[in-house]
Amino acid sequence: MACLLPAVLASCSGPEPKDKALEAKVEKLLARMTPEEKIGQMNQVSSYGNIEDMSGIIKKGEVGSILNEVDPQRISALQHVAVEESRLGIPLLIARDVIHGFRTIFPIPLGQAASFDPELVEEGARVAAIEASSVGIRWTFAPMIDIARDPRWGRIAEGCGEDTYLTSVMGAAMVRGFQGHALSDPASIAACPKHFVGYGAAEGGRDYASTFIPERLMRNVYLPPFEAAARAGAATYMVSFNDNDGVPSTGNAFTLRQVLRDEWGFDGFVVTDWASATEMVAHGFAADSKEAALKAVQAGIDMEMVSYSFVRHLPELIAEGKVKQSVIDNAVRNILRIKYRLGLFDHPYPDGQQPSVMYAEAHLAAAKKAAVESAILLKNDKETLPLTGKVKTIAIVGPLADAPYEQLGTWVFDGEKTHTQTPLQAIRETAGDKVQVIYEPGLAYSRDKNGAGIARAAAAAARADVVLAFVGEESILSGEAHCLADLNLVGAQSELIAAVARTGKPVVTVVMAGRPLTIGKEADLSAAVLYNFHPGTMGGPAIADLLFGKEVPSGKTPVTFPKTAGQIPVYYAHHNTGRPATRTETLIDRIPVDAGQTSLGNTSFYLDAGFDPLYPFGYGLSYTTFGYSNIRLSSSALKKDDVLSVLFDLENTGKYTATEIAQLYVQDKVASVARPVKELKRFTRVTLEPGEKKTVAFDLPVSELAFWNINMAKVVEPGEFGLWVAGDSQSGEETVFKVID
Repeated sequence: MACLLPAVLASCSGPEPKDKALEAKVEKLLARMTPEEKIGQMNQVSSYGNIEDMSGIIKKGEVGSILNEVDPQRISALQHVAVEESRLGIPLLIARDVIHGFRTIFPIPLGQAASFDPELVEEGARVAAIEASSVGIRWTFAPMIDIARDPRWGRIAEGCGEDTYLTSVMGAAMVRGFQGHALSDPASIAACPKHFVGYGAAEGGRDYASTFIPERLMRNVYLPPFEAAARAGAATYMVSFNDNDGVPSTGNAFTLRQVLRDEWGFDGFVVTDWASATEMVAHGFAADSKEAALKAVQAGIDMEMVSYSFVRHLPELIAEGKVKQSVIDNAVRNILRIKYRLGLFDHPYPDGQQPSVMYAEAHLAAAKKAAVESAILLKNDKETLPLTGKVKTIAIVGPLADAPYEQLGTWVFDGEKTHTQTPLQAIRETAGDKVQVIYEPGLAYSRDKNGAGIARAAAAAARADVVLAFVGEESILSGEAHCLADLNLVGAQSELIAAVARTGKPVVTVVMAGRPLTIGKEADLSAAVLYNFHPGTMGGPAIADLLFGKEVPSGKTPVTFPKTAGQIPVYYAHHNTGRPATRTETLIDRIPVDAGQTSLGNTSFYLDAGFDPLYPFGYGLSYTTFGYSNIRLSSSALKKDDVLSVLFDLENTGKYTATEIAQLYVQDKVASVARPVKELKRFTRVTLEPGEKKTVAFDLPVSELAFWNINMAKVVEPGEFGLWVAGDSQSGEETVFKVID
């Protein structure tokens, strides 16, 4: 796959040339529309009441899209009103938040990113599209491709983590999965990359808060995933709630018109986030909803989600000459274009004659594979895992061992816990009659502070050969508006782990969560730690297979794990200071009493946490070990239009067949502006038998070393570059090459 990654992005070189016949249909229909019908297409409403309640506005052409409707019979009835009873018969676009599955729930997107497997991610989105489209949903508000470097932010669960390149690759894969080979396929749904743009940098990790992202940082870090999504053919975009440098995203003409339309050539449509148009009043950016409507359409918004300022005020704004009719016409063109591309005019109704595709065997198999590849082995002392035949008694403790709803994760409006397979169930099935399984959860749920059951859990641990402690977060603790100031395990979960560890039995801590948690204390008490971002419907069987060695962990951290929330923001691709940490600094517990007023080395670090995180980006262990060697470059000096070929040998030096995620990092050592200490540029999954060695190749066009420089131009600057090939962002030996004029 090493050579496939650049091809995947390069093959999607931008929007396809406009279909002249389709454009003619758009213009013909547009010419027949009244001003009210045009503005109606720009109005999205949330489903409510019965069909009769909604029929009036649909018949009058006052609604273009409906969200939050999943009943195929109601969808058919609503479409019937639009197609058969409205004057022009324009079909509705039915939308839903289908984020990481519809019925069959895959790991949360942050978990899928841990797989470093774009083909798996694409397959997950395809499954979601097949299931959702079967009931008539043809538009999803995904993928979320906000760069998130603050795990306090609840919505980090919905994205792909902190890295621009990884998010670009995964986001493009999700777009392809949702949209399939053609939007007109009834089993395809329109993707909607969000949130455009910068939402993941909300101050303090607090949802909806302001951001301050200068243009250079915006272009170098936050915009590239959205550009990759555009190249992959994304049909729509959604703006974000935040203001950046005082300008709300819903009113930002720079990002919506200059970047998205003029620079990238996007010809789909842009929708607000929920009521984000009228929320510009609360921002202080608009005096009232009328001015909010004005600023939104002038900035480049095509459709308004649920706040109705367009239908209420655009007629008056047009009459007053404040909004040109051409602006409205172009917004409606964009909307109609996508409806035609989706084939809605030809096939507006869900096919109720087809058998249900929900929980198809292939879908469950794909979800299980995703849960396996998403799991990250963070610690494994003395080869505690996998569990072997020597283990005769297992104690299972913790509130997440048998919590079918919680393991689904955030944004699962349509997931059904009755179909969830939990770790407790799967371990019992896997163990069979050969191993005794004792289940004493100790706590009823993750936030439970009642420690009455902890003694029973410890007693069970004392009787066992190994303890499996399932801890983490309930699904409600991550996602939108679910931000945390403290990332420690909630409730009495730490006390539970401490109690079972005091028995002296090896403890395997299995975490299911929506974000990185500060688990250093619990990891110290554990012989092994297996981290699973909420793993979805098939999380139980996947975890059981990993624990018993039927599968070998291969996931890598898609985001840096801090030691403490006080380290945040902490991410691998930071800039160096003039006084970078040496990692030999004197920490707080070694400072003598009455110490003189020195600066303790004059470097950038925390007295109580040092410099390094708990676990770096790209980190993850295996049941085997891997060796990297013999790194060689096609040339040590390259021109800007050259391609750098990197070859290296990767060897499985352990005793299990396993997959390693090899990663290529680059540093521009001296530039016109400070550059990150490392940037991920390639990755690949390599499966090796014990003792097997393979030569692996990465091809990196020198053009991909370009960045927005001091003159705000995207260029490759000549100079010296460092290069690392390793299993995580902190490992590997440096190799140097030069780019010459």
